[in-house]
Amino acid sequence: MTETDRRLAISAPDPRTLDLIFTNEALAQLRSKYEIVEADPEDIAGLGDAVLRRARYIIGQPPLSHETLDRMPQLRCILNVESNLMNNMPYDVLFQRGIHVVTTGQVFAEPVAEIGLGFALSIARGIVDADVDFREGNELWGGDGNVGARQISGSDIGIVGFGDLGKALNRVLSGFRANIKVFDPWMPRSILEDHGVKPASLEEVLTTSDFVFVVAAVTSENKGFLGADVFASMRKGAAFILLSRADVVDFDALMAAVASGHIVAASDVYPQEPLAKDHPVRKLKGFLRSAHRAGALDSAFKKMGDMVLEDMDLMDRGLPPMRCKRAERETVSRMRSKPVTKN
Repeated sequence: MTETDRRLAISAPDPRTLDLIFTNEALAQLRSKYEIVEADPEDIAGLGDAVLRRARYIIGQPPLSHETLDRMPQLRCILNVESNLMNNMPYDVLFQRGIHVVTTGQVFAEPVAEIGLGFALSIARGIVDADVDFREGNELWGGDGNVGARQISGSDIGIVGFGDLGKALNRVLSGFRANIKVFDPWMPRSILEDHGVKPASLEEVLTTSDFVFVVAAVTSENKGFLGADVFASMRKGAAFILLSRADVVDFDALMAAVASGHIVAASDVYPQEPLAKDHPVRKLKGFLRSAHRAGALDSAFKKMGDMVLEDMDLMDRGLPPMRCKRAERETVSRMRSKPVTKN
């Protein structure tokens, strides 16, 4: 097969790299089957017509203008391995032309759900604090070390958002025989019921749960929608566990609610990342912290490459992509997540 016989794919996955998201074997397969042109995401237009005319796939989520898309008559799919669907391209034009936009973000659902369970267990049983006390020689033995401890089994659990991450979280919680209520205004009641959870209003989820997991994506409609009134409405001592994006929360109000002793919290995400060294959340008692590492496992990244290869093969055979999650024309332009800057 000559160079011009192979279909052309533009690689612009920043901050990811092809080495990060493909195993050695998968990357060799990609390079043998496709002509790969690597590019700066901000300069796709500068690749020139000779490349743009032949480009069939884009691996990444670079900003694209209407004019640049007009120069790409063979473009079939944008394979977003950044995982956030950002409002940086004319989706109406893409849908009109039948160009797929797909994301590999579901690879993070299971590892993030697992660490979410870890946060809940640690909060419920004081695991981190007990370890610190033990290291410092201040440990409390037996029941003395369980003052305030509780079980997840049989508890009331609320989930805000029920996309891939919400579903994965429900699976990892399934063995705890908990009463799980879910709020997701984009999800039909019957789908929630099919997954064995109870559809509920946001108010019900927040006011009747011992543990509240927030896994909702940031949209044009929900930025900062969880504020001081929300935290005040929660059960005293309830745990608020933030796993998706910090922009759905009024973070100052969350810290204030924890500082007051009304609730406890855990978060893997923050309003600014990396977080300033003097940020007050670093020393906030009752707040369990993680540095946006919940999904960043090599095993998850490598699944991205496999998904990309499978869907490119399907499209090469005139079939629709099935392995990655397709963006929906009704919701994609409403997404407001910030791009990741660190893998």
